[in-house]
Amino acid sequence: MLIRDMKIIILSILTLTALSFTACVNKHGVSAKYYSDCNEYYDLQGYYHKDCDNDIITYEEIEKNFTEPENKNTGKNVY
Repeated sequence: MLIRDMKIIILSILTLTALSFTACVNKHGVSAKYYSDCNEYYDLQGYYHKDCDNDIITYEEIEKNFTEPENKNTGKNVY
């Protein structure tokens, strides 16, 4: 039982170590590339557009997932 648990722990550590070296942290978030390949252009009306590759996770998603939800207490009694 102890040997099986040690194998699982070592396999988990090796997997996490391998995954930590495959991702890059850039100014948008965590992605597979350090530099984001963005397509920047102006449309016919003169509006600027910037289409970037999808990141693995962006800083906006991290912030959204780790902030506490707002308290939506309406002041009414539950009972």
